[in-house]
Amino acid sequence: MIHKQLYQALEDIAKQLLQEAGHAVSEELSIVIEHPANDQHGEYSTNLAMKLVRVLKQNPLTIANEIKARLVNHPGLTGWFERIEVASPGFVNLFIHWEHWIINSHRQDAFQPENDRKKVLIEHTSINPNKAAHIGHLRNSCIGDTLARMLKRAGHQVEVHNYIDDLGNQLADTVVGVLRTSVQQQHSRFGDFCWDVYAEINRKYREQPELEQERANVLHHLELGHNNIAWLGLLVAEQMVREHLDDMRQFGIDYDVLVWESSIVREGFWEETFKRLQKTDLFRQESEGKLAGCWVLKQRTEEADPAEQTEFQGDKVLVRSNGILTYTAKDIAYHLWKFGLLDKQFRYQSFGDGVWSTHSRGVEQDIGRADMVINVIDHRQEYPQQMVKQALQALGYDKQAAELRHVSYGVVSLSRATAESLGIDTSDGRSSYPMSGRQGIGIKVADLVAHMEAVIEAKRSQHEGLDSRSIAAAAIRYYLLKFHLQTEVVFDLEQATEVSGNTGVYLMYSYARACSILDKGRSLTDTGMNDIAAIAAFPAEKGLAPQEYAVLKHLAYWPETLEEVVTGLAPNLLCTYLYELASLFNHFYAMCEILKADEETRPFRLWLAGRYRDTMHDGLSILGLPAPNRM
Repeated sequence: MIHKQLYQALEDIAKQLLQEAGHAVSEELSIVIEHPANDQHGEYSTNLAMKLVRVLKQNPLTIANEIKARLVNHPGLTGWFERIEVASPGFVNLFIHWEHWIINSHRQDAFQPENDRKKVLIEHTSINPNKAAHIGHLRNSCIGDTLARMLKRAGHQVEVHNYIDDLGNQLADTVVGVLRTSVQQQHSRFGDFCWDVYAEINRKYREQPELEQERANVLHHLELGHNNIAWLGLLVAEQMVREHLDDMRQFGIDYDVLVWESSIVREGFWEETFKRLQKTDLFRQESEGKLAGCWVLKQRTEEADPAEQTEFQGDKVLVRSNGILTYTAKDIAYHLWKFGLLDKQFRYQSFGDGVWSTHSRGVEQDIGRADMVINVIDHRQEYPQQMVKQALQALGYDKQAAELRHVSYGVVSLSRATAESLGIDTSDGRSSYPMSGRQGIGIKVADLVAHMEAVIEAKRSQHEGLDSRSIAAAAIRYYLLKFHLQTEVVFDLEQATEVSGNTGVYLMYSYARACSILDKGRSLTDTGMNDIAAIAAFPAEKGLAPQEYAVLKHLAYWPETLEEVVTGLAPNLLCTYLYELASLFNHFYAMCEILKADEETRPFRLWLAGRYRDTMHDGLSILGLPAPNRM
């Protein structure tokens, strides 16, 4: 692609200039390539000359002209630029040769050669199997699934895991609730029943603190397995997982493997991990103080931040003094397995719909042994994720630790208006309110889809193509993806049900419009759509309308945008690009005749609509949204 070739050329030239002047070449030259806001400055611009002034001690315009001369003759850029100009105080501006770009645009690929491609294991969703899923869980799943699609598009082998915490406090609470509460409301799904049971038992805990001892008893029996309580816990967990998978399937979200925490414990993964950790300097049993009897992973002195001690203790407890494992202990063992670093392996049974599930009586499968591991977990788990990485480093697995990525994101809260609609007291005047499973506060995924489907149905003037439920799911998915990952999403029900502006519905309508134009265009005689030479020559011979140029330029930026999205694991950048592209195309459609254009203009405009359709299809597929021919 042009951007990558231009970057390489500038890097080559910068090294040449530095070496010729007798200077050492920095490993990172910090080359910046920008898209000028003013079309008169071309499609690309760089300030490299000004960055080299301090070292080369020359006038920036002199350096810029030298860079220009070398760019013109660089073999990697042959044919791609119509002209290159120098502008004060030292910018180098480059103008794409559109005839060459149009002829070669279908050959551009943003990604690395085959031998650089990796097996990537992505863990996402990982909802506690104790109640119905809510929109906070859905944000995690949409992010994780989109990352998987992005990396597959980049050519990597991707394996998607969903971790099931079937030995945790939350499941224990629901089991206690099933045994000790009486919820009388009618429920259409088991998860809705468990939602109310979980809130009710937590209310009882507040009123009768002695009941919490029952949680400890249930936890003990869950971990032992093969007893009445353990079987009840398994029934609850399995049914909840099936309902969670059903919820996510509406959004096009699928999984390869379900990894149950009980499998990690009962297959001896921790025992092997424990023995290895004992041989390191950072893992030891405390003999005094508040952590006496606990096995702890010591935080590296250079990484400990005294300012963080109020939130994160410097040493992470992995085994409590009573012998109970913490979540992080099991997570460390799980990550050793993810990278293929344990001698032990899981066995698997089918969970239906192509999903494998860990099971002691299953069969072996070629699963795990990843080159890179990505965990999609909200920002509140930053510290435990750091300790997993540190455990890998303590065990001597620096390479694997470097390939462990925590994709952190902001939680989903409720807007004041939405909180009020759920009966939450908002008299304190805050702008947002957290969801709380313990209090039964939140918007369940199934309820949100049903609400959005009704809104879509009411707004539709025709019912061609996708059904309203599919449109609703796509709209919700896009809404949760368009925010920067670190942004707290203040969920507002009214805003989420918008279908115009920066929405998934807007993108899909724009795609369907392009499909309709092209379908009608094919019915015309002698459209000239196959004469690529004539189409490529059109910009230079006839000139481009501003709306044509805007779409063409944005299409040219697609490969580099896609690379930036994949490299940065940033779905929101893809949403921004596609929304801008759709807006430009719709403006082009409104201002420029396509089907009724003259015979010289129509082939180019139909080709432009086709390139838009293909690019939008690619982008929608990566975002996990449908690409409907009709709406």
